[in-house]
Amino acid sequence: MAAPILPLAVTMGDPAGVGPIITWKAWEHARQTGGRPFYVIAPPAVMAAAGNAGKLETIPDTGHALTTFEHALPVLSIDGPAPAPGKPDLVTAATVIESIRLAVEHTRAGKAAAVVTNPIAKALLYRAGFKHPGHTEYLAELAADGGAPPRPVMMLVGGGLRVALVTIHRPLSSVSGALTQPLIMETAAITHAALRRDFGLANPRIGLCGVNPHAGEDGEIGREEIDIINPAARTLRTEGIDISDARPGDTIFHEMLEGRFDAILAMYHDQGLIPVKTLDIWGGVNVTLGLPFIRTSPDHGVAYDAAASGQARPGSLIAALKLADEMAIARATA
Repeated sequence: MAAPILPLAVTMGDPAGVGPIITWKAWEHARQTGGRPFYVIAPPAVMAAAGNAGKLETIPDTGHALTTFEHALPVLSIDGPAPAPGKPDLVTAATVIESIRLAVEHTRAGKAAAVVTNPIAKALLYRAGFKHPGHTEYLAELAADGGAPPRPVMMLVGGGLRVALVTIHRPLSSVSGALTQPLIMETAAITHAALRRDFGLANPRIGLCGVNPHAGEDGEIGREEIDIINPAARTLRTEGIDISDARPGDTIFHEMLEGRFDAILAMYHDQGLIPVKTLDIWGGVNVTLGLPFIRTSPDHGVAYDAAASGQARPGSLIAALKLADEMAIARATA
């Protein structure tokens, strides 16, 4: 007997940003196309202020999302202020954090299939005392259960690419010094496991970016490939992971589009994000690998100006919801 379908848990994000607006638009799209039901964790006043003609209904628990979704946007109510769209307010920080915490709690308790997070403004949360660099690190702490948090890996999906990052938000001048064989191997292992469990790929093929132009040109333009990246790849292959040696960053993404790889490991932030955003600026999805639950997110920020105008584009959230659904199905059938 098939397990009952679970809804997706959607966080509100910054209530003054585009999150509430695009959530309404994503609900309309999902109803029209038969997408997996979801509910949003937010103060009802926040969602009411962002809605147009749609109907909102507060639900007493996550199970009511399934029966509510066809006729109204299900909202699991939490307390908090409702700032005007485009007008961020520090007093909303606690509500933003609580929405994330509850989405994780519901998913880990088997009440939701995945966490889909709307954009937050990290600078605003920092001013309210938030101690984490961003969404990803907070999610990892919520998964720690009092022990060491799992190592999260950021992957961008869009434009036919899946790109995981070895290093993320650090100055370019520090990337080379941060690259180590253990770091590359751990990132590759987490990516490989996620490709099998969450993307349904029995034998995933990973392409490994070099960090230097032309992957170092046999040491003529840097030795990181010779001394760090390729030795890590050789060890990974002995452990059964199908991964290339360092490939030039200016051709490897085309190689994936041609079918050679199922995912790419980029050495630093812009190396991986520029191709994805160039190919699919409105439909890219940020996925966090390495967590005990599924998490996807739109690959854009709070966009206060778009929120103020009410003209926010929902494509990236729609893609994040669709990918969360696909990952949940793959994980359930793995």
